[in-house]
Amino acid sequence: MNAVHINWTLPKSGEEDFELLTTVISALKWREYNGSIKMITDKNGAEFYRKNGLDILWDNGVSDELTDIKADPEMFWAAGKIYALKSQKAPLAVIDTDFIVWKKLDFDTVKDAAVIHFEDINSDAYPDVSVFKMKKGYKFPKADADLKACNTAFYVIKNQQFLDCYTAEAIRFIEDAEKAKEPLTYMLYAEQRLFNICAEKVGAKVSAFSDLKTLFADNTLFTHTWGMKREMRANDELRKKFCLRCAKRIKLDFPDIAPVLKKTELVREYF
Repeated sequence: MNAVHINWTLPKSGEEDFELLTTVISALKWREYNGSIKMITDKNGAEFYRKNGLDILWDNGVSDELTDIKADPEMFWAAGKIYALKSQKAPLAVIDTDFIVWKKLDFDTVKDAAVIHFEDINSDAYPDVSVFKMKKGYKFPKADADLKACNTAFYVIKNQQFLDCYTAEAIRFIEDAEKAKEPLTYMLYAEQRLFNICAEKVGAKVSAFSDLKTLFADNTLFTHTWGMKREMRANDELRKKFCLRCAKRIKLDFPDIAPVLKKTELVREYF
């Protein structure tokens, strides 16, 4: 299964050591068990990877096509994931750089699309669309109020009609949204709510690889460091311990890449 990593650097203040190390493991573990992978980024991201010799992580190459996308980086910090899909063809896997798939997956069980897990609709994360401030003329796509949202840290799309619909609807929402003081729910709607809404619109079936209970109880198949990032930013000791664990795993499983990382200023201390 072909996969993509996506890194739109504009919303970031800079690359972080723990994020780079999980990116390395994520890319190489995917190649080890599940197929090829490409990095879609912008000019700054591509320059960083190539300058440090890290472009070898992605056997399908590094693209800088996100350089001039039309999205507010404060409101839609993950918009790069949506815009990157415009140039992609199904079947395709999309993996966050902080998400690791440790073993081979059975993609034959996926019909049209599959996400890592579903999320219940609640008013805090997924409020009624009436709260969104949109440009005049925007119309929300029809949706079942009880239709679950989809966590998109990792997903697979096999249905091209669904991929095109999801991309178009999400970009339309992103570009028609008015500036908001608290934009979290806008990004969640664009990326995670519209996923299932668009699937229903074109008659595509979305399944889940796991659920929250299983993910918290057993991380032998998937690891997602999203919830740990804030703690690592606040706790230097925790961050360094995590990075050392990542470096140890990289040296054990992928010794050929360790010398490259040892020359990379951001993470050299761990090698």
